[in-house]
Amino acid sequence: MNTLLILAIILFGLMAFVGGKKGVRSYFSLFINFGILLIMLFFMLDPKMNPIILTLIACVAIVSVNLFYVNEVNLKTKLAFVSTMATLVILFVFIYLMTNLSMIQGFGEEEIDELAPYSLMIGIDFVKVGVSIVIISTVGAMTDVAIAISSPMRELIYHNPSIERKELFTSGMRIGRDILGTDTNTLFFAFIGSYLALVLWFKDLSYSIGDIANSRVFVAEVVTILSASIGIALVIPVTSWVNAFYLTRKNE
Repeated sequence: MNTLLILAIILFGLMAFVGGKKGVRSYFSLFINFGILLIMLFFMLDPKMNPIILTLIACVAIVSVNLFYVNEVNLKTKLAFVSTMATLVILFVFIYLMTNLSMIQGFGEEEIDELAPYSLMIGIDFVKVGVSIVIISTVGAMTDVAIAISSPMRELIYHNPSIERKELFTSGMRIGRDILGTDTNTLFFAFIGSYLALVLWFKDLSYSIGDIANSRVFVAEVVTILSASIGIALVIPVTSWVNAFYLTRKNE
C-alpha cells in the first residue's frame, strides 16, 4: 500500500509540474474513469441488464471525461467526441462478429484451477461480456488519436483560414499516419508486458505454436489488440473528414 501511495504521489507531482492545471485534471480523470467502470460493473451483475448497452453508456461517459473534463469544452474536443463516437458505432458490429467467431468469451483452461471452487452459473451472457471487454479496451486508444488529430487541424485552419477542404483532410491524414505506427506498437508492447509471465508459462509447459494460437487467453488478448489497432486506423480518416468538413464549411 505504501508503494502504491508513493507512486501515486510521484505521478501527481509530475503531471502537475508538466501539465499544470490540465495535468491535474488528467490525474483526477483516472479516478473518475475508474469510478465509472465500477458503477458499470455493479449494474452488470444484474442479469436483467445488458452488458453491451451498459458498456456503450460507460464509453460515452469515459470519452466525455477524457475530452471535455481534461481538455475543456471547445471546438476541437467536440469534433474529437463526434469522431470517436462515429468510429465506435462503425467498429461495434465488427467487434461483435469477431468476438462471436473467435469464441473468446468465458475462461481458458489456464484459469480453471483458480476458479474451480466457484460457480460459473451467474446468469450473465459471457459473449456480451467479451464484447464489452474489447470495446472498453478500444475506446481509449481511439479517443487519444481523435484529439491528437483534431487539435493540430484546428491550428491549421486558424493560421490558414483559406485552406481548402481536401488539403486540410490530407493534412489530417498525414498527422494520423505519424500516430498510427507508434500507437499500434504501444498496444503490442502493452500486451507483451502484461502477459510476459503467461508467455514464459507457455514455454515451461512446452506449448507448441498451435497450442498457443488456440489458447483462449492468448487469442482474447490478440483479438483485443487487433480490434484496438483497427479502431486507431479507422478513427484517423473519420476524424480527418469530420474536422475538414466542419472547419471549412464557413469558407464555402
